[in-house]
Amino acid sequence: MRMRATARGWTAVWLVVLALVQAAAFLAVWRVAVHLEIGQWVDTVALTGNRIGQDTIDGPVDRILNAMSVVSLLAATAMIGFIALIRGRIALAITATLLIAGANVTTQLLKYGLNRPDFGLDPERAAVGNSLPSGHTTVAASVAVALMLVLPRKVRAVGAFVGAGYAAVAGVATLSAGWHRPSDAVAAYLVVGVWAALAGLLLLITQREQAEVAPGDAHRVAALVLGVVGLLALVASGLSLSWLIELRGTGPQELSRRPLFVGYAGSAAGIAGTMAVVMALVLTVVHRLVPRVKG
Repeated sequence: MRMRATARGWTAVWLVVLALVQAAAFLAVWRVAVHLEIGQWVDTVALTGNRIGQDTIDGPVDRILNAMSVVSLLAATAMIGFIALIRGRIALAITATLLIAGANVTTQLLKYGLNRPDFGLDPERAAVGNSLPSGHTTVAASVAVALMLVLPRKVRAVGAFVGAGYAAVAGVATLSAGWHRPSDAVAAYLVVGVWAALAGLLLLITQREQAEVAPGDAHRVAALVLGVVGLLALVASGLSLSWLIELRGTGPQELSRRPLFVGYAGSAAGIAGTMAVVMALVLTVVHRLVPRVKG
């Protein structure tokens, strides 16, 4: 059926709500994790816990992170644009490129523009200053979401799962390597989520009148599975970190192996869960943003 004006209006409202909610979530993460002492303590505990089993995962983690360079980002962006162009979707190619560029530029501006108070909890990294959001995680997540947008509908759900998994692994890898705190990765996903919603609005504006929305293109089951898995991971993360907070009177370097592992594992679950939810939200609406078009 053709995209009616009413349906298009509700889709626009949904995208605006998504952008505002994710922007508010970003501000909440930034406020709690950066400007509250308890938030910095939890982040530092998780980052200290990365040393557990680090010798085993150092090699794979380095390969994952070192593969993310400016050259690889440009190559991935070009490939995504090419996929959209060979499908005859010029507006989609431009929008996907803007999503990737906008998310990564925003992350760099925020990283160098936001301040981080020093509560004396992490003296080793105090001189580094603010590291939120994570640049590497933004690269992975923006490419994953943009790729899902340009893929044909028959493989879109598979692309969503693979992309979410890749971006989640990249986020956890920044924690495992000691490059970023868990809140940095979570904030990066939210930046990408906001830009995905804005990109959706642009696609809606440039949509052709003869665009058709087929009910079978909605991928509701895939979106539901991604969303439920993500929410369960976030609940597990919340429970783990809630238990950890009971030890907040102890310095991160003085904690035993068990709480350090709980902090690390709980934060990793939170990172993965956030990415799954962000991808699920995009997947719920992508069939209306990139609908079938009559020849």
